[in-house]
Formats: sequence, C-alpha cells, structure tokens
Amino acid sequence: MTAELGHFSLVLAFMVAIVQMIVPMVGAQKGWRGWMDMAVPAALSQFVLTLLSFLALVWAFVSSDFSVALVAENSNSLKPMLYKITGTWGNHEGSMLLWVFILALFGAMVALFGRNLPHALRARVLAVQAAIGVAFYAFILFTSNPFLRLTMPPLDGRGMNPLLQDPGLAFHPPFLYLGYVGLSTSFSFAVAALIEGRVDAAWARWVRPWTLAAWLFLTLGIALGSWWAYYELGWGGWWFWDPVENASFMPWLIAAALLHSAIVVEKREGLKAWTILLAILAFSFSLIGTFIVRSGVITSVHAFASDPSRGVFILLILAIAIGGSLTLFALRAGATQSKGVFAMVSRESGIVLNNILLVVAAFVVFVGTIWPLFSEVVLGRKLSVGAPFFDLAFTPFMVVVAMVLPIGAMLPWKRATVSRAMGPLWGVLALSVALGGLVLVLQTGTPMIGPIGIALAAWLILGAGADLAQRIRLGRQSPGDSLRRLVNLPRADLGKMVAHAGLGIVILGISAITAWQTEDIRVARPGQTFDIPGPRSSYQLRFDGVRDVKGPNYNAIEGEFTVFQDGREVARLRPQKRVYTVSRQPTTEAAIRPGLFRDIYVVIGDPQKDGKGWAVRSYIKPFADWIWAGAIIMALGGLLSLSDRRYRVAAGAARRRRAAAGAVAAE
Repeated sequence: MTAELGHFSLVLAFMVAIVQMIVPMVGAQKGWRGWMDMAVPAALSQFVLTLLSFLALVWAFVSSDFSVALVAENSNSLKPMLYKITGTWGNHEGSMLLWVFILALFGAMVALFGRNLPHALRARVLAVQAAIGVAFYAFILFTSNPFLRLTMPPLDGRGMNPLLQDPGLAFHPPFLYLGYVGLSTSFSFAVAALIEGRVDAAWARWVRPWTLAAWLFLTLGIALGSWWAYYELGWGGWWFWDPVENASFMPWLIAAALLHSAIVVEKREGLKAWTILLAILAFSFSLIGTFIVRSGVITSVHAFASDPSRGVFILLILAIAIGGSLTLFALRAGATQSKGVFAMVSRESGIVLNNILLVVAAFVVFVGTIWPLFSEVVLGRKLSVGAPFFDLAFTPFMVVVAMVLPIGAMLPWKRATVSRAMGPLWGVLALSVALGGLVLVLQTGTPMIGPIGIALAAWLILGAGADLAQRIRLGRQSPGDSLRRLVNLPRADLGKMVAHAGLGIVILGISAITAWQTEDIRVARPGQTFDIPGPRSSYQLRFDGVRDVKGPNYNAIEGEFTVFQDGREVARLRPQKRVYTVSRQPTTEAAIRPGLFRDIYVVIGDPQKDGKGWAVRSYIKPFADWIWAGAIIMALGGLLSLSDRRYRVAAGAARRRRAAAGAVAAE
C-alpha cells in the first residue's frame, strides 16, 4: 500500500506542477494578482506531495519490500541500514525521484523566502520552475516509475552495486543533486527576467544566493565523489576525467563564472545579457550531465544503465529547455542592455577575463567529453579522449585564472591601474616566486608542475591574506580598529577571500600529489619487508600475512601490513579484497594512513597461482588530503557569503518599501 501511496502522490505532484506552470504565468501576463498568488501554495503543495512520494520509496527500501521491483533489483535483506536508505537513490529510478524532490524543494524555498520579490517576477520564476518539474515528472511516470510491483516477489533482492556501498557514495549524490538541480533556480530567474524584459541590480541580488547555494553544494558533491574514488576504487587516483566526473565539473565552472558576473550586475548594472546567458548555460550543462549519465551513450562506473528510450526522452527535454531558453534570449537580449561603463583596467574587466577563462575551460572539457561520441556517430571511428588531453588543454586556463585572481580582487570598480592594485601584492609575488624557486632547487628530476603549483598556490593564499589585510588596514591603524573592521567586514567579501584561499590549497594538493607521489607494485610474500621511497624519506612495509574476514553482507581477504620509518613503527594497515555475498562482485578496499603532509596508501590484489605471493600496490601521496580540505574551505567561503546580512537587509527594505507604497495609496 505504501508504494501505491507514493505513486499516487507523484501523480498529484505532476498535476499540481501543471497548474503551477500555467496559472501564475497567465496571471503575471494579465496582471491578475489572485492567479499570481496561486504560485506559492502550488509550490508548497508540490513539495509536500513529492516528499511523501520520496519517503514512501525510502520506506520500501528500509522495510525490504521486495514486491517493489526497484527494491528487489537494488537491495537485499543483508545490507546495513545505511545502505538500505541510500539504496533509494543508488539506481536510475530512485535517483530521478530524488532529482524532482530537490527541484520541488528549491521551488518551495523560493516561495517561502522570496516574499520580497515583485509578485509578477515570483510568479514567473515559480512557473518556470514548475515547467522543469512537469518535464521530469512525466519522464519518471512514463519511463522510470520507481513504484512498479512484481507479481511474484523474490524471497530476497539482488543487492546494490558493491561500489556504491560506501559512506562517501551515500552522501555524494544528494549533495551533487542539490548543486545540479539548484542551478534550475538561477535558470528560472533568468527565463523569468527575459519574459519580463527587466534585469537590474535587485534581480542580481535575488539570484546570487540561489546560485551560491547551488555552487556550494556542487563543490561538496564533487569533493565527496573525488574522495570516494581515491580510497574506494583502489587505483590510487582522485580524478580520472571520467565523462560523469566531467558532467558535474562543467556546471561547476559555469556557476563560478555566473557568481562573479552577477556581482557586476548588482554593483555596476553591467554584463546583464552575459549573466542571463551564463544562468541558462549553467543549468543547461546540468541537463547535459543528466543525459550523459542516463542515456546509455557512455560506459562509466558512475553511470546508470539505461535503455535508449530514456535517453531519447531526456534528449527531448534537453532540446526544449536549452533551445527554448536560448531562443528567448535571442529575442529579448535587447531588453537586457547594460548601463555601466568601465575602463579596460578595472574590476569589471577582471571579472570578464575570469568569466572568459572559466567558460572556455568548460567548453574544452565539453569537447573532450563529447568528442568520442561525435566521432563514432558522425565519423564512424571509435576513439577515446583521456587524461593527457584534458591535462594539456585544460590546465593552462586554470593557471591563468590563478594568476589573475588576486590582482582582479584588488582592482577598484570602473577605473583602475595595475600598478596601484599591485601595491599590496608585490611582497606576495616575491614570496610566491621564492617558494616556487626553492621547491625547484630542492626537487630532483620531478615535473615542473611541483614548483609552478606551489608558487601559484602561495600566490592565491597569500593574495587572499593581502586582500584581507588591505580591507582591515592592518598595520596602518591600531590593532583594535583593524579588529573592528574585520568584525564589520561584509561576509560576502570575507567569503570571497576564504574561497580564493581554498582554491589555492586545492592547487597545492593537486600539484604536490601529481609531481611527487611514489609508487611500488610487486608480488610480496608474508614476512617480506620492502621499501617505499618517499619524496622526503623512505618507508619500509612489512607484509605480515592475510586472514579471512566476514562482513555484514560480504566476505573478505584482509592483508596485514606494518609500516616503518627509520626503523620505527608508524602504522598498521589492513587493506581488503571483498566479495559481496549476493552479487558475487569483488571490490578493493584500500588501507590509508592519512597525514598532514602525506598519505601512505596500500592495496592488496589477487593471490599468485602458487598461492604463496600476493599482488601489492603501495604509494606515498604527498599533500593528498589538502585537495579535499581546500574544497571544504572553498565551500566554507560560499557559506560565509551566503550568510551575508545584506541579503536579509535588502529583503526587509523591500518589504518596507511596499508597506510605504501601500500607505501612500491608502491616503
């Protein structure tokens, strides 16, 4: 009965979304206040109904209701409770239900927190949001119904993909979807602004928090996925330029550009058309990512196995959403003319350069991701585009972004001189170059990415510190006054500095692990000791033996290793080779000893034919954890910006203006 309730709630949500798509939009066009006001209760009702549907599916997984086909195919009674719950979205149908649930959640949040919006704009935004929902409700109900029953339920289910039975993957999809789907709100604001024919500073201030929230969640989602790949897949990497990885990275790049360009609209009433276009492109790349994952056109450990008919349906949604919005943009771009004028050297120009680099970088990733498919379909040739292409084509753009970021942050609005902006940065530049040079002198025979990356990372981190010192006048007034200025500093500005420093930490981690990691692959026998050379000192690894381990729903062979440094024991590591009971699929569980400056990473492979030796891979990975620490710091910067009181003050001011206007009208 629970499954039927979930299905019925989803059908009702679909019907409410249709009403929300049509009635408020007509009301906004006609100026009918009652019709416009219907958008708010419709958005809230749609959220409640979708929540009920999602909870019904969660309950089916938690209670192991194998009469539901989706549960039978993706769960079993032996799974730990955490993975029963996360099994809800560890498949195509359940993840699409999570997709529309988050879409409805953002619509409800706009309805609740957007009461300061003009009635017509809010009605149009919620109507566009509902139109997206209508498309995906139809997709789920007609091609991917998660509540289908089996006439002959099995005694137990087939189980979940073992690779997904991991804490990192338990939380990775929800965060990623909050980012993916959150960009739909920016898209809805952009389309509503085009229909209304008005883009101004107030519009930018309304759209920035939604974009910032989506970017924040997308940052955390990508970081969780990278962390999972690092310790779960057993290959020792943190990024592979997999098509599905790229599908989340492209909207992240466009969203970062959108955040910066919206600042120009808010501060200077410039870049209006460009900002609208970025809002459209950001969500368009999210839809492209949905197509890549679910169309069946690519093979990936992250992709959902789907039949081609689903891919055609998503392709149709993608064509209507992207084609329709870009056509509307072409027709109404004249209504978004910018008013602000700025010089060639100014903060506006710095943001334009930032935007160009980020968008071109996203386009490079897009071409590399799609080209194999294009080559096979159009040219009739099968080829692959791997990490070497992306590293060579993408990295230069990010290097330039890192180079110009501290300077752009110091430039004043409208008109500036580079020499004046560089005043507080000359010392930072000298120290960054010196650090890079020191690393170059100390390293021997390793790639140049090490010293270059360290120099860029120092430039970003110290540049953010110099920006903060400049803003609080550190050293130019008393410490008490500087502290007061720090306390009163707008959180959006502080968040910007924290995010830029976080990017520097990410670059440091990537450069160090790429340049200086060491690897040892061998066949080892119990009792054998061997060296793992590190960038600073060597470690000794003793293979103590293997033992059988039984988990809640798997059997494993666990290796036991003792790590020594200079004859002193520093760690005991126990990597595993698991075989899951139901699916009989093997997985590799790496054993990692994390550290502030290096990770010791050990993987045990298959036994040799003679049964006396085992394949063992061991790595020393310098600064590995700095990659994810930097991503968390970037997200923290976004959170600080999102908490800026200016958004709340603007909302209050808007309400006071409406109240004052109402009082004048009453007189």
